[in-house]
Amino acid sequence: MKLRFRHLAAAALGLSALFSAGQLQAEVKVPALFTDHMVLQRDIPVVVWGTAAKGEEVAVSVASLEGKTTADGDGNWKVKLDALPAGGPHRLVIKGQNEIAIEDVLVGEVWVCSGQSNMQWPVSRANDHLLEEMTAKLPELRLITVPNRAAQSPQGDFNGKWEVCTPETVKDFSAVGYFFGRQLQQTLDVPVGLIDNSWGGSAAEAWVRRDVLEGEDRYAGMLDGWDKRVADYEAKMEAFKTASANGEKLEKPKDPGANGNHRPANLYNGCLAPIVGYGIRGAIWYQGESNAGRPQEYGHLFPLMISNWREDWQQGDFPFYWVQLADFMAEQPEPGESNWAILRESQTSTMDKLPNTGEAVIIDIGEGRDIHPRNKQDVAKRLARIALARDYGINVPYRSPRFKSLEVKGKKAVVTFDTFGIPLYSFDAKEPKGFAIAGADGQYVWADAKLVGEDKVEVWSSEVAEPVSVRYAWANNPVCTLQNNAGLPATPFRSDKPAE
Repeated sequence: MKLRFRHLAAAALGLSALFSAGQLQAEVKVPALFTDHMVLQRDIPVVVWGTAAKGEEVAVSVASLEGKTTADGDGNWKVKLDALPAGGPHRLVIKGQNEIAIEDVLVGEVWVCSGQSNMQWPVSRANDHLLEEMTAKLPELRLITVPNRAAQSPQGDFNGKWEVCTPETVKDFSAVGYFFGRQLQQTLDVPVGLIDNSWGGSAAEAWVRRDVLEGEDRYAGMLDGWDKRVADYEAKMEAFKTASANGEKLEKPKDPGANGNHRPANLYNGCLAPIVGYGIRGAIWYQGESNAGRPQEYGHLFPLMISNWREDWQQGDFPFYWVQLADFMAEQPEPGESNWAILRESQTSTMDKLPNTGEAVIIDIGEGRDIHPRNKQDVAKRLARIALARDYGINVPYRSPRFKSLEVKGKKAVVTFDTFGIPLYSFDAKEPKGFAIAGADGQYVWADAKLVGEDKVEVWSSEVAEPVSVRYAWANNPVCTLQNNAGLPATPFRSDKPAE
């Protein structure tokens, strides 16, 4: 897959879009990311930015570091300082014609928590929330939430502030984000900062810059369709306003989502742009439900989005880990097709397309009647395993078994998995359930299965004399029991995946 970008230089988002063009300030100001209790990412350059009067000299100091710059013609400035080790508290001071002193600044690990409602889902609505809130007394864990805001041009700031994690402040914060950050903080024993930047119901294309989507022919229809709907709505709104001013009665037009969370680029500009460039370790992501109607497209769109973020952040291929869609909806009596299964496949394939990526498989902890599983603790633990192993050198199993190859032996098919050194195991049943098998006609039936060694499963059915392909957990809400000895569920797959 080829990822193409246009007009990157014109985007100039290394300064996180700063503030509105032409906004000149006599006083030195910084965005909401720079407030008391903030966390700076350790071991990378410290970047601080803001606005001031045109040509005003601005000095920044924190710990033993100092730096100066001059505000440009639009009043924007940025100072880059050397890296700091984990620790604190420090005092961050910005001086120009006025002085800003930011207190209780810690240095540690900073992660962005983004996606749709399953990431936005608060601690107060997760499993055992009362007990979880009681123990949320973690002075070295800091939280900040970016409000939901849609825009077609990059925004430079938002209304928010960093807060110390307490039983009161944690209630409305992302549950997956909090449980992930808590695991890191308690394991690493360093400060952790979490930026909750999620919006329930959002589509992935809303988190991608407009010109990046324009650089891909496959999204031309999507963009044209949105442009036409929005232009038609705006024209009708003007007619409605004119009629109302003249005392005429005219039905108010229905907004097609011009300021919503599905319009391409809306959330990139409104929610992400204000934090782009802030020092981070990486990002965790829980989204996909809103794109399940176009599951194959997600196989291109999702890695495009990740690449867009990385390109603009200018921090290289920073870690990006996501949650695969959980099991949801009614269980089906017979094998069949599933958009949710295809979207899971698109998510998994992203690990093959981009470096420094990882997937938490949660096909075993969803809720059939609710798209929002309350068990956010295990979701976060699986994400934390990836980060602890990949980014912090801790020896902990973190990869779910994944399909490797299929070999047909007579009336049986033998599936070999990449197990990454952890043997396969069937949970709750002696032999694994969740496999389907088909012959040359492509008609799938439920299959019997048997563990064969540490990395193989033998699959067969009396109804299929000459097997050709196998599927596992291929349904919206599959009954499936295969995992590894570390308790990580096997990744859903189909051996008959069509060519992209």
